[in-house]
Amino acid sequence: MEKVKIYIVAIAIVGLLASCSKFLDTTPLDKMDPDAIFDKESQLDAALVAAYDPLGRGALYAYTIQTRLATESDEGFFYSSSRTTGPQFYDLSSSDPEVLSTWTTLYQGISRANLVLENVDRPVMDETRRNYIKGEALFLRAYYYFLLVSNWGDVPLLLHTAESVEGNTIERTPSDLVYEQITQDMIQAEELVRPIQGYDGAGRVTKSAVRGVLARVYLYWAGYPLMKIEKYQDARFWAKKVIDDTEAGHRLNPSYDEVFINYAKDKYDNKESIWEVEFAVTGIYEHGQVGSWIGIRSTNESIGTAYGFIGTTHTLFDRYKVGDLRRDRAISPFYYDGATQVLFAETQTSRRFPGKWRREEETALPKLNQNTPQNYPLLRYSDVLLMFAEADYQVNNQTPTAAAYTALNEVRRRGYGKKLNGPGQISETLKSITINDGGTGYTAAPVISITGGGGEGATATATVEGGEIISVTITNPGRKFISLPTITVTGGGGSGAVLTPVLSLPDDADLKDLNSAEFISAIQEERSRELCFEGFRKYDLIRWGLLEIKLKEVGSWITANENASYKYVSLSFDNFDKSRHTLLPIPQNDISLNGLLTQNPGY
Repeated sequence: MEKVKIYIVAIAIVGLLASCSKFLDTTPLDKMDPDAIFDKESQLDAALVAAYDPLGRGALYAYTIQTRLATESDEGFFYSSSRTTGPQFYDLSSSDPEVLSTWTTLYQGISRANLVLENVDRPVMDETRRNYIKGEALFLRAYYYFLLVSNWGDVPLLLHTAESVEGNTIERTPSDLVYEQITQDMIQAEELVRPIQGYDGAGRVTKSAVRGVLARVYLYWAGYPLMKIEKYQDARFWAKKVIDDTEAGHRLNPSYDEVFINYAKDKYDNKESIWEVEFAVTGIYEHGQVGSWIGIRSTNESIGTAYGFIGTTHTLFDRYKVGDLRRDRAISPFYYDGATQVLFAETQTSRRFPGKWRREEETALPKLNQNTPQNYPLLRYSDVLLMFAEADYQVNNQTPTAAAYTALNEVRRRGYGKKLNGPGQISETLKSITINDGGTGYTAAPVISITGGGGEGATATATVEGGEIISVTITNPGRKFISLPTITVTGGGGSGAVLTPVLSLPDDADLKDLNSAEFISAIQEERSRELCFEGFRKYDLIRWGLLEIKLKEVGSWITANENASYKYVSLSFDNFDKSRHTLLPIPQNDISLNGLLTQNPGY
């Protein structure tokens, strides 16, 4: 299995300098010759691994992006009353340590990618292999710049490693030019890297990863604040390249749950999960806090301890409609208090925990305190489908086309458990229950039992009036039915009721016949239901010009409906100022060192 695990920096450096002992014995460290350092393919490989390394750092995807920079939208919030300042509360200064750490980590990644690109032609090696390395380095540099421009706007554009500690002051490059460089690098990378079917993992940069991320880059470029709407055409083009690649054969995993179980178990399904940050528990690899800092709170060591720093909002809970199986995976119905699994009340629609990454599903041992081996997705196929639907709608004069509906509804069908079992056969959930005979003599609501049919989890309640059952409400539609289940009515003091189940059809989850405004709203809501807590919602709301509106709505609800002990949470929603908080501050440390740097508004 050829895949990239994120090495700790020291290990990567050691690998980079391996087999250079004679050279190191005779030459001062401040005058090392790059020809000697990069005279072997293995050393170039080590330098590439070092360029991947920042992805797994705390400042990026180990925990910071999920818990400090990207979750604070209408989906979630930082769930700790002991801390009320920082980017997660929209209350920060230019000296914020996490802002500096993220900025520094991204530029370290860029510097390492530049080092690879400047030396990729030095070793004697297979040219195809050389192109793979060059393509991956180009993409990584571009990806780090994409994270920079998304968070800071105009940023210094450095395309070469520094040759001296002097003369490195550089002014900020306009965002449009940064995006030009990002897309130029990525398009070149797409020609060089391997197709995804060349790997059985998902940690490497592949053609599918480059194409999907290019679609995302162009969508951001097309939206607020740059509003280059002509870039929607490019977003559509690159998303469609992923969809139309029959050799890669991308498709949705039939089970939404299994997508995230795979991350916990270190299993790969690169048909759906196209690009991931990889973590591990043992050996020389880095740990993450996926499932711990963002996950279900737990004090149980055998299950896996977890702080659960991120809480969920009522807005996200209410966004899921009846029959959407994703809700109870995305928003945990429980947490752990020691060995006890504590269920949330159905009426408690806020202050739950993200449930996508669950420590109880980890198989690697030992389970470390707060540190997890769970991988984190950077690009899933469902995201590609939704990006295509949005871009196609925009390209066609904000008109929903058949192709856009097809992409959107493919994601929705999986969310509602609508998987084809054969021609004309699809019935994985319970759609309704028909009352053939309401029975007689019922003095209380009887118990409704739903069994058989190959399914699981379906539940329903009955309402009685005048001694008979007058209505039946499905409380859980269940899943995996392949034939009609049996419904049994017991208790309640009566008898004779006959109920018949009705199973769902493929298009029951489909949206259709929406006007222009309804369709784009459906895309916006579907992205949240499908991709919540994967680092996109805040940035989606920014590019749609909706972040301030959505934050104020959640803050107002908390103020009106929550008790006083919880009011501190509304700070993360009420503090937001669009003129200031759309971008992060340029770190004061770098402004002090680089006299040409200017600060973002409001800091």
